[in-house]
Amino acid sequence: MHQLRKLTVWQRAMDFVTEIYRVSTEFPRSEQFGLTNQIRRAAISIPLNIAEGAGASSKSEFQRFLNYALRSSYEVMSALEIARQLGYITSHQPHPLFVELDEIAAMIVGLSRKLI
Repeated sequence: MHQLRKLTVWQRAMDFVTEIYRVSTEFPRSEQFGLTNQIRRAAISIPLNIAEGAGASSKSEFQRFLNYALRSSYEVMSALEIARQLGYITSHQPHPLFVELDEIAAMIVGLSRKLI
């Protein structure tokens, strides 16, 4: 477990989840079981898959879970874009959540490449 806590990408993904929760509390109540739930589940999936991969027994298995984390980051990106289009988050460009998510995705790709 101590190795996981040293992974910067995992730490940043954990912080990102906290920020998604904070921002999504401002979504309309009508989205509680829709977009709010979906964006939170996808965001949580990023550090959870990194963690599961870090505990894997092989590099190829770790890469597989990093791929899941990356795919979840794309899901969050799409949900954020929907939230922006619906006016739930500010539309100034670039929004800090988009920037942070891009950086986390790049870190996931970088870590995956190191495992090859």
